[in-house]
Amino acid sequence: MKMRKELWFGFSIMALVVLSAIVLLLGVENITNGHLGLLMLSLVVVAIMLGFPTAFTLMGMGMIFTWLAYERDTTRTLDLMVQSAYKSMTNDVLIAIPLFVFMGYLVERANLIEKLFKSMHLAMARVPGSLAVATLVTCTVFATATGIVGAVVTLMGLLALPTMLRAGYSTSMAAGAITAGGCLGILIPPSVLLILYGATAGVSVVQLYAGAFFPGLMLAGLYVGYVVIMAKIKPAWAPPLSAAERQVALPPLTRELPATAQQYAPMRLLAALKGQRNAQVPTGYLLRQLAVVVLPGMLFLLLAASSWQAVTTPAVQEQFEIQPIGMESGSSSSSSSGTGLAEPPIEGGLQEPPTEGGLQEPPGSESSAPVAATAPAEPETGSNAPGVPAASQAETQPAPTWWWIGFAVLGTCTALFYLFLSFARLEIFKMLLGSFFPLVVLILTVLGSIVFGLATPTEAAAMGALGGFVLAAAYKRLSIDVVKESVYLTAKTSAMVCWLFVGSAIFSAAFALLGGQELIERWVLSMNLSKIEFMILSQVVIFLLGWPLEWTEIIVIFMPIFIPLLNHFGVDPLFFGLLVALNLQTAFLSPPVAMSAFYLKGVAPPSVTLNQIFVGMMPFMGIQILAIVLLYIWPQIGLWLPQLLYK
Repeated sequence: MKMRKELWFGFSIMALVVLSAIVLLLGVENITNGHLGLLMLSLVVVAIMLGFPTAFTLMGMGMIFTWLAYERDTTRTLDLMVQSAYKSMTNDVLIAIPLFVFMGYLVERANLIEKLFKSMHLAMARVPGSLAVATLVTCTVFATATGIVGAVVTLMGLLALPTMLRAGYSTSMAAGAITAGGCLGILIPPSVLLILYGATAGVSVVQLYAGAFFPGLMLAGLYVGYVVIMAKIKPAWAPPLSAAERQVALPPLTRELPATAQQYAPMRLLAALKGQRNAQVPTGYLLRQLAVVVLPGMLFLLLAASSWQAVTTPAVQEQFEIQPIGMESGSSSSSSSGTGLAEPPIEGGLQEPPTEGGLQEPPGSESSAPVAATAPAEPETGSNAPGVPAASQAETQPAPTWWWIGFAVLGTCTALFYLFLSFARLEIFKMLLGSFFPLVVLILTVLGSIVFGLATPTEAAAMGALGGFVLAAAYKRLSIDVVKESVYLTAKTSAMVCWLFVGSAIFSAAFALLGGQELIERWVLSMNLSKIEFMILSQVVIFLLGWPLEWTEIIVIFMPIFIPLLNHFGVDPLFFGLLVALNLQTAFLSPPVAMSAFYLKGVAPPSVTLNQIFVGMMPFMGIQILAIVLLYIWPQIGLWLPQLLYK
């Protein structure tokens, strides 16, 4: 019987792991508990690759080796298991996971993805590689809203892959765009991966969400740039759409104006309000069309006015008349003099009290007593009395540079929108209002409430679940069956994640008890690595782990090993988490455990082979590595927003 290449690769990795463990054990004079910890780690990797459930493999191996470390003491072993499980279950951060997952399943069942893809591919019809670009944008928005990689890749495989193949797209280009775009949901917040990393590493999930926003957009932008460049260099890979495929059908009432697809919409609608030739077109219809036309401008003005007031109004720092700790002696001496609180005289300065006379009044207190008696009771504000007019003048402050740049870009986009607003573009904009913007509003509402401190991740997740209900109801997809199915899938996914976390806690406790963590730390520190060398080594290890393992296994097994080493090399756990989140994108694209490829193969036409899908994913894996390098060279891509909001 001929064995498949994927099996050969998997068995080769397992054999390499086992041989490395054997060589390690045979190469030491005395086998300590630390070496047993490394053996446990190796056996866990092999068992997971053989197909054993990850959570129960971690728990089983952890309990067996804990029992060995405790010298066959079953009671202490069970105590450790219960304590580790209880510690995991009392982690408040994990409450957000089922709520975000529930939001994702509800949004998925609102069936917005078909409308979203159609509107995006019409909106980008003139962009090179428009179908692939529309696929990437659709995947980015939908994956961010749902966070379910398998659902996004499967739905886009059913919807976008046949469309691109009919348009003459290369199979590898189409498959790569779908699989890479579907993985963005684990990076761009709200993301379950970031919640798991934050709970494992003890990093604020709020700061992780703020930090991952721009790296996620950067990665999506690099994907789109690659597709556009390849469509220009090799048009056969991504042919442009024909005129018939770019055509937008106008509603019957719009054609009755009369109007054509390329006619300038605002002027024609205004003229139709005054004209008598289109009496058959209701005035209410014209007013609704004009309301859609002015909507972007009104939103721009409203956003600019509200944000201008927010950025130009200085934050008022409240001052409390609380005596600083350590000043009780000064206050008691002042109160005993009967003169109230008073500033010590400047010319006298601070002096030691004479030892022979005991505690005495500071020199010059008699002369300053009348002044102190008439002085106001707030010495701190009194010292800043000349600055009171300045404070009134500082009611406004200059707007920051980022505000001017951001609204210059938004203003330019708004002006271009009105400059080229034909009836065809107006219809595309209306399609986007019904598909793209509801998802964007849901994402920004959830993410904004977290990032700006209006709600905790758990509260924002509950808001997102309510938003999923509203979307499903608005698109007439909400039913008892949909809710039951969403609840069941949410419970299934949440149980998997929670068992993983319990298994990780038991495994980590056993690994630390055996001394495996200490052994790895000594080995890494003995290499005398610099900070850059350690970062490169850690990211290469995580990249290689992504080939045989999934991202959940890497987070719960290997992050507890890397996190304690960060302090030794002065690495910010927040920045390290952003690099890891970018790096773990490869776990979905790297064979043989490239889950995105198998999701797509399950719904692809028979002519699309697994090898073609793997070939299409390789350039996007290279882009992911480029994104990691860019983030390391310019860390402010990820750290600017957290530092701005939480400095």
